[in-house]
Amino acid sequence: MAYENLIVEREENIGIISLNRPPANAINLALLDELDAVLTGWENDKAVRAVIITSASEKIFSAGYDVKTVGTPEGEKGAIRGREVFRRIERYPKPVIAALTGSAFGGGCELAMCCHFRIMANSERVTIGQPEIDLGIIPGWGGTQRLPRLVGKTKAIEMLLLGTRLTAPEALSIGLITRMSQPSQVMNDAKELARTLAKKAPITVQIILDTVTRGLETTLEEGLKIEQEGWQRVEKTRDAKEGIKAFIEKREPPVFIGE
Repeated sequence: MAYENLIVEREENIGIISLNRPPANAINLALLDELDAVLTGWENDKAVRAVIITSASEKIFSAGYDVKTVGTPEGEKGAIRGREVFRRIERYPKPVIAALTGSAFGGGCELAMCCHFRIMANSERVTIGQPEIDLGIIPGWGGTQRLPRLVGKTKAIEMLLLGTRLTAPEALSIGLITRMSQPSQVMNDAKELARTLAKKAPITVQIILDTVTRGLETTLEEGLKIEQEGWQRVEKTRDAKEGIKAFIEKREPPVFIGE
């Protein structure tokens, strides 16, 4: 399938999505629909075990929501669609890695925060943040909710009210990103991480992602129940049985097949 706003590739069992809407990868309704379509195609594809979302440009990951559509029917639909698609990424059953070779602002930062991992270039020119307040608006795709969950309430309020933009070392120090890399190595590091994740037991990966995400949205008591349900599901899998057997027999773990 041809995409107007994305470049979609496969490398072995890794799916790679590159935002490709020059000059700033502004996120509009069409881009969101395409992103959702790719995720739909890969969700039940057992050959795809991890996903990387990056940019076709090294200068910018995404400048965020296409503000030119504000107040238009397309803009209204895009605002709703963004919340839906970003929520889907957050709850995606396969690991999603944001590879930030360029800056991520506003909706670009919100897209990165939806991903399970964020790898960012360690460069003065690459920053991340939620500067919506400087336009007189607030984040609309989860920035006010996911940011404090990642960095804490105090730091999140500071960033949101001041429109702070952070470099990779600053973002790493507060837990906004997972790792930082040299600019030329971001994609290599993202692929290495994806390959490592792809070797893990797929059903177990899915259950861990689901258990952590849903558990954080409820009480500890309910979260423990969700964990117990996850344990009961995973212990019955062939991968778990083979993995435990390999551990007991002191041999290398098997090639996990997702059964």
